Amino acid sequence: MPSFGIMTAPQQVTYEDILRVWREADGIPEIAHAWLFDHLMPIGGDPHGPAFEGWTLLSALAARTERLRLGLLVTSNRFRPPAMLAKIATTVDIVSGGRLDFGIGAGSRPTYPPARREYDAHGLPYHDFAHSVDSLGEALTVIRRLWTEREPFDFEGAHHVLKGAFGSPKPVQRPHPPVMIGGRSSALLRVVAEHADLWNIPGGDLDDVVRRSALLDRYCAEIGRDPASITRSIHLSVSYERPDATREAIAAAVGAGFTHVVLGLGAPYPQGVARWVADELIAAAL
Repeated sequence: MPSFGIMTAPQQVTYEDILRVWREADGIPEIAHAWLFDHLMPIGGDPHGPAFEGWTLLSALAARTERLRLGLLVTSNRFRPPAMLAKIATTVDIVSGGRLDFGIGAGSRPTYPPARREYDAHGLPYHDFAHSVDSLGEALTVIRRLWTEREPFDFEGAHHVLKGAFGSPKPVQRPHPPVMIGGRSSALLRVVAEHADLWNIPGGDLDDVVRRSALLDRYCAEIGRDPASITRSIHLSVSYERPDATREAIAAAVGAGFTHVVLGLGAPYPQGVARWVADELIAAAL
């Protein structure tokens, strides 16, 4: 049985806009999870418009909801050192009462200028993609150890070095929050095979999505991991004007083995949009 969630990009909107949708969704059992993205500046619409910091907003929404699983689709490993990110995620897991799905990725691709500019604007280094993928693998190792190990440890990698690292408190979820990795590149899929509980990919080209899923199966087999142990997640944009097209995209994705479906809602959000999603989109697939 597929699970369905919503994604509300925290750009060109107000906090009250997103809070309204999330609180409505929290009361609708057909909607199991809700997501934000992780950008420091808008990647669509007015380039000087508002964009909220994802983890801060997620913690606020965790405190105002009771049932939804929640996360970022996906956080950029480029923005925060892994030990800091582990601490932030633990805090959100505790605030939410153990509802965090830890979404993470290597960071925005360098060929997409609206995302690229946020690094220069915030004084953040921007390395090539090979560097960012290698760094992600190390970061996930560090984060998992901080969530689970009971004694301080040192870590010396090519990209991250920690001395006397220790995470306290620990997350609510044991052994740790589920790890979702987002992306499609071959190099990143090797990281998915090693570290992920869920894998998410944008659903614009289903043929490519299916090929990427098969490649992930192969990488899992190479390291002796059961490919079925990684839940396949897909992000699909919602059309308010053409719900039939969205229903068709959902049916095709589920038929291709993607059992975790994230429905991206465009702003402005219509009144009652979460109920509409449940009645007009999800009901047809359940």
